[in-house]
Amino acid sequence: MSALRVVVVEDHALTRMGLCATLAAADIEVVGEAGDGPTGRDLIMRERPDVAIVDIGLPGIDGIELTEELRAMKSTVHIVILTMVDEEPDVLAALAAGADAYCLKSGAPERLIEAIRVAAEGGAYFDPRIAHIVLRQFTTVPGERIESPLSPRETEILRLIAEGVGNAEIAERLVVSLGTVKSHIRDTLIKLSASDRTQAAVIALRRGFI
Repeated sequence: MSALRVVVVEDHALTRMGLCATLAAADIEVVGEAGDGPTGRDLIMRERPDVAIVDIGLPGIDGIELTEELRAMKSTVHIVILTMVDEEPDVLAALAAGADAYCLKSGAPERLIEAIRVAAEGGAYFDPRIAHIVLRQFTTVPGERIESPLSPRETEILRLIAEGVGNAEIAERLVVSLGTVKSHIRDTLIKLSASDRTQAAVIALRRGFI
């Protein structure tokens, strides 16, 4: 299997060097580096990496704006937001912008590697220290629950997606083929009018389906 291709967008040179060393040790290929938002955006559109690691506090345009611009440009890159900030507004803004993962710089390198691999498979990953923010935001108020249109299997798959599990691991856990998992996800996207699996999980959480 070919190595994951990653672009690193981080304005601090020493931090960038450390990230590249961490990724190289995990057999992840860094195909480009940038120190500001506009340069990072152009680099990502040119190189088309599997994953982009984006610092939230970039000069030019910040990481959230960069994520919004990439999504507006129909980029399919999976975006991992990397930051020191664990404040609720920033976490929710990153999620709304279309980020696939949110990691804290103070976390262990293994968490970043996990986030990259989960995001590359189309999953969502949130550092355990900020996961409660996401869950609290999408908790349904009692009495507002809407009847779920999802089948039991679709619900089970969405729960795993919300936990950050990739498609291949979902197939392994449920003892079904990868094609079956993808078929269920396609049906789920239609039922929830979602554009991708991460958005589907968010919608399901918010409506109390999972």
